Amino acid sequence: MSVEGKYVNLIIDISHEKLDRTFQYKIPGHLLGKIQIGMVVQVPFGKGGKIRKGYVMEVTNRALVEEERMKWVEGIAPHSPVVEERFIQLAAWMREHYGSTMAAALKVVLPVKKTIKPKEKKEIHLLYCMEEAKEKLFFFMKKKQTARARLLEALIEEKTLSYERAIAQLKVSSKVIQALCEMGGIEVSTEQIYRNPVKGWNYVEKEKTLSFEQEAIVKGFIEDDEKEIRKVYLIHGVTGSGKTEVYMEMIRHIIKTGRQAIVLIPEISLTYQTAMRFYGKFGDRVSIVNSKLSKGEKYDQFERARRGEIDVMIGPRSALFTPFSNLGLIIIDEEHEGTYKSEPLPKYHAREVGVQLSKLWGASLVLGSATPSLEAYYQAQIGNYKLYELKNRAAKGSLPFVHVVDLREELRRGNRSVFSKKLKELVEDRLKNKEQIMLFLNRRGYAGFLSCRSCGYVINCPHCDVSLSAHKNGQLLCHYCGYRMAKLPLCPKCSSKYIGGMRLGTQKVEEMLKNAYPEARILRMDTDTTGEKEGYEKILSLFANKEADILIGTQMIVKGHDFPLVTLVGVLAADMSLGVGDYRASERTFQLLTQAAGRAGRGEKPGEVVIQTYNPEHYSIMAASKQDYKAFYAQEMEYRKLLGYPPAAHLMAVLIESPDKGAGEIWGKELTKYIFHEAKEKRVSVIGPTEASIGKINDIYRQVFYLKSVDEKKLIFLRDRMEQYIEGRGGGKTRVQFDFDPMNPY
Repeated sequence: MSVEGKYVNLIIDISHEKLDRTFQYKIPGHLLGKIQIGMVVQVPFGKGGKIRKGYVMEVTNRALVEEERMKWVEGIAPHSPVVEERFIQLAAWMREHYGSTMAAALKVVLPVKKTIKPKEKKEIHLLYCMEEAKEKLFFFMKKKQTARARLLEALIEEKTLSYERAIAQLKVSSKVIQALCEMGGIEVSTEQIYRNPVKGWNYVEKEKTLSFEQEAIVKGFIEDDEKEIRKVYLIHGVTGSGKTEVYMEMIRHIIKTGRQAIVLIPEISLTYQTAMRFYGKFGDRVSIVNSKLSKGEKYDQFERARRGEIDVMIGPRSALFTPFSNLGLIIIDEEHEGTYKSEPLPKYHAREVGVQLSKLWGASLVLGSATPSLEAYYQAQIGNYKLYELKNRAAKGSLPFVHVVDLREELRRGNRSVFSKKLKELVEDRLKNKEQIMLFLNRRGYAGFLSCRSCGYVINCPHCDVSLSAHKNGQLLCHYCGYRMAKLPLCPKCSSKYIGGMRLGTQKVEEMLKNAYPEARILRMDTDTTGEKEGYEKILSLFANKEADILIGTQMIVKGHDFPLVTLVGVLAADMSLGVGDYRASERTFQLLTQAAGRAGRGEKPGEVVIQTYNPEHYSIMAASKQDYKAFYAQEMEYRKLLGYPPAAHLMAVLIESPDKGAGEIWGKELTKYIFHEAKEKRVSVIGPTEASIGKINDIYRQVFYLKSVDEKKLIFLRDRMEQYIEGRGGGKTRVQFDFDPMNPY
């Protein structure tokens, strides 16, 4: 990433507090064209001109201060830290590719503050011989120096004391301890302790014999790696085909060669079960990061990685930035998941960043899914990724039998229950046979929004253009800004008493099941029951240990979990996600139903799935019921090509946010007008501007327009032009964000 320029912008210290403050230096003639982004240089800093290390953020011809005030770069540091250098290069790529600022990109790739206080173990040791210690004790008591006497008396008895115990129990101050140290009678030792979230786990992964399909993939990967051929691999394996065993064998090879591996998983709920399997295979050389860990725990895991104390890091997309010194493999499991796309700026996708990071390290990247994203499968089809397939379940297991139930027909027969006749029959059968059941509903809360059946009035959040969700505790809650209010007995518009919930939630399903099957042990897993730190682990452990018969939940229960006793999965409302105004709706529905069906029959007993739908003829539901990815991909890609949606083309969303509705609308019109002619010349489509699907969030108004092109470089060029326009005009309180190939509609 060599750049021609006369000046260099750099930061002196890589810690978060300094990331937004860059300093500019002149580049001497002999270094022109040689300094690159991410490189470490030596520069004079401060009034004394002390030589310090500087991390290069940008090489430019634009002077930020008068040239006379600038100092010269002394030279390139001889031994620059490779990890920091590559992460800075990655941040520069993210800034160029996704927009936002270099500072924002750096805060993503260097996510741990150095100022977090390390956890330490401090102990006080007695240095006096016993005779001298007793003499000093007599002296302290005689002089009524009671604190010193208490400390010395305890040390005479135990020789070594915990520093914390001396302070808390003996009521000895740090000054007293320091005084005895200065007298030469004691010393304080300090040992840094790393908080370890997997410490104390007791699990051994059973060795499994790989199938012919699994063995072929591992063998092909190792042969490539030994020849130093590093690729992006896509493993398309049916649910239960044993992708994790393949990952572990790949990692085993990488560790043998002295390198490290990162395993990305899409949900916090998968961390526990996934990490347990890797821990059982590789022991305490494995660690995890996720949003449930404290800042101190996260800090410690990255420090352990930096010091070479672990070989495998497991976690969601933030684990991608683990500071390993010799990264050899990145695995992105369930790569189709939308959570791999960042919502905060820069709006990066872990798959794309993983490709770039693997290039910087000379590492391999493995993507795995039973329902690959169209983007990944498309890259495999055109030869950019190497495709492997696992067409059969591991251990000779069979795919479950799927029943598609037409809810319209159920209604005609007088069944107004949320449970179809077929689902009821199968639930009763499984309870009788002591087998486990999973019921999936993509809804949280007790009832959903409240509306009046007399006048149609819907109770909305006063700060966001969304309905308030009713919860069992008598509260109406906005899931965007957190606004709360009590339930209303009457309609505020027409005073009718016919006001109530219009949707079904997981809590309501749980209640109905308890009434229908009082003997059944039921667990519910959604964002409301997993709020505490180990909420996921507790629920999953209870179900895995057969302490519950039925697990009800939202999307988090159908993704990647492996429960051998589950022989029935019920999808209560399969086509809810089809009604979303999003070009990915059919893809998400197919993925969700296929993944849900894949939870059944993963043990010795065969499984069954009931998909309840009002739209059984839809191609995504038909393909999911047959677990036929290729049929779905073929039909969906025709649709994407016809309308110019990813991966057939690229889409850039331009989101304008402003506390002033009028100002936001003006910005939307100005930007589209400014860019329209250049876009037309480059054959880039401009769609909008219009109010976003949620026009106001937390009192901020939102406008959006889209640019569409087969050539992503054209979109990046137009984004740069808009950024220049915004910088020149000055946005005030209006903010503009860019999102390439957005995962959700705005």
